[in-house]
Amino acid sequence: MTSAPDQSVCWDITQFLYREALALDERRFRDWLEMLTDDIRYEMPVRVTREGLADWELAPTSRILDEDRQTLEVRVRRLETDFAWAEQPPSRTRHFVTNVIVDATGTSDEYLVHSNVLIYRSRGADPDPDLYSLFRKDVVRRGERGWLLAKRWAALDQSLVNAHNMSIFI
Repeated sequence: MTSAPDQSVCWDITQFLYREALALDERRFRDWLEMLTDDIRYEMPVRVTREGLADWELAPTSRILDEDRQTLEVRVRRLETDFAWAEQPPSRTRHFVTNVIVDATGTSDEYLVHSNVLIYRSRGADPDPDLYSLFRKDVVRRGERGWLLAKRWAALDQSLVNAHNMSIFI
């Protein structure tokens, strides 16, 4: 079992995750990018449904998202143009971050953070929202600018994403 940091660190990191979710929900994507390290890794493996007691449910190499700082910046720049057709009209999202568990990593000022997230997404006048339930493992690092997200690994609970696109940030 890994060791938990003191409560003030856990509180600070939890508040950081809430503020990150708020920036995404308010479509303040430039502010969100400032919450990421330069070496960010942002990935979501493909969930598969397998028979019986399979060794894995998440594809070892296939990814829905596999991004770094440069590709995330490109996505944000595109959202700022009239050419982000997948986001016309823009998504309205609400990120619900729960069950936050913070563990020390053995590296000074770097922590492994487990959380559950439910994302509600609606678009335009469509009466049917999209719901995404997922488990996240983040690496959060304290830097000169405060807490920063260094890695996000997120696994959707469903194996079939029935939304038209996956153009939101998780």
